[in-house]
Amino acid sequence: MSKINKVYDRRTAVSVVIANMIGTGVFTSLGFQLLDIHSAPVILLLWFVGGVSALCGALCYSELSAALPRSGGEYNFIGSIYHPGLGFVSGWISATVGFAAPTALVAITSATYLNTVNPDIPITMFATLMVILISLFHLFNRSSSSTFQVIFTGLKVALIFLFIVCALLFTEQYQNLRWTPNFTDLSFISEGSFAIALIYVSYAYTGWNAATYLAGEVEDVQKEMPRVLVTGTLVVGLLYILLHFVFLTVAPMSAMAGKLEIGHVVASYAFGEQGGRWFSVMLSVLLISTASAMILSGPRTLQVIGQDFPLLSFLARENKWGIPQRAILFQLSLTIALIATASFEAILMFSGFALGLNTLATVMGVWYLRKTKPDLERPFRMPWYPWPMLIFVVLMLWTLAYVIVERPAEGLLAIGLVVVGWCFYLVSSKRENQK
Repeated sequence: MSKINKVYDRRTAVSVVIANMIGTGVFTSLGFQLLDIHSAPVILLLWFVGGVSALCGALCYSELSAALPRSGGEYNFIGSIYHPGLGFVSGWISATVGFAAPTALVAITSATYLNTVNPDIPITMFATLMVILISLFHLFNRSSSSTFQVIFTGLKVALIFLFIVCALLFTEQYQNLRWTPNFTDLSFISEGSFAIALIYVSYAYTGWNAATYLAGEVEDVQKEMPRVLVTGTLVVGLLYILLHFVFLTVAPMSAMAGKLEIGHVVASYAFGEQGGRWFSVMLSVLLISTASAMILSGPRTLQVIGQDFPLLSFLARENKWGIPQRAILFQLSLTIALIATASFEAILMFSGFALGLNTLATVMGVWYLRKTKPDLERPFRMPWYPWPMLIFVVLMLWTLAYVIVERPAEGLLAIGLVVVGWCFYLVSSKRENQK
């Protein structure tokens, strides 16, 4: 690849990681968790475990990105390690739910927060308009899109830090909570509710791998990608734990249980109703960076698929700025369809399970690649191998197993998506062989 295409520096890549991670999950999922778990230490443990899992995954992806430096994320990794067909299925998952579904959730969340300020704002219409405008922005200029990403990500992180500090300073009465675990907490951890809640947490951490979708466009990717993934994951993990400490300290659990707009609820307790409205507006605006990061990253997977499969070559075509416009428009279409037809919780659980399968196969690829290609150049080798890989695999298998038991509809739908992707690959391959 020519040097001119490698235009994203470390700052932009870290911004993409942070922006992808800090989105809907951290400002919405606590409400679902509190329906079954009523222990502050267990809630914080959830977010700590999720952070450890994400960091372990980031270390695994760092090794793979350095060894297999090409855009496409899991599609590139799985296709290169196992089989092109499995890579296609992985790309199929990324294309259909990996970015389109989270983008839809971000847009819905942004619209919901604005709706709490003004109930006359139509959630579906606003969410649709939001993703259309951001997609149009990324269609025409790569350099300005990079600057846009860095600025909005910085503003969002600054807002979160400001919220954490001000909420603790201005709250007149903290919640009387027990922060040390006891034997009762063990029942929450041993039950399926903890594993189900971990799906919500895992979804909130989803995005630590986002920069790998731009690997072919990152400067000095083999050196920079490990730094990008680990830095982004550590920053977000710290923010998440601090945020949930603040959420639980400021607002009663009963007020947050079952609510989607957690940020609005907490801000209202900390700053009053008017302060809650202002926070909702600011958060809604800054969620634009999350949607932007997904719209920037996702089409690169579609582009790489188009490069490898002639039947989908139209997705690989670029405009004069080197931007895959058709891939962006294809992802936009899927996002709009999800916004119009599916509920928030159903999209989250379904996409969380499907993405879990994708990352699980990728992380296990570290072991498989070391076994099958021990002499492959690895500019970065994960420390403490194989423990980061084993920790991630065990946590993910445990979580996915409980989802199948507790939420079989969403789990089976995700498995069905895999089957459909494999069938599409077989048909595509057969047509190419007949030519």
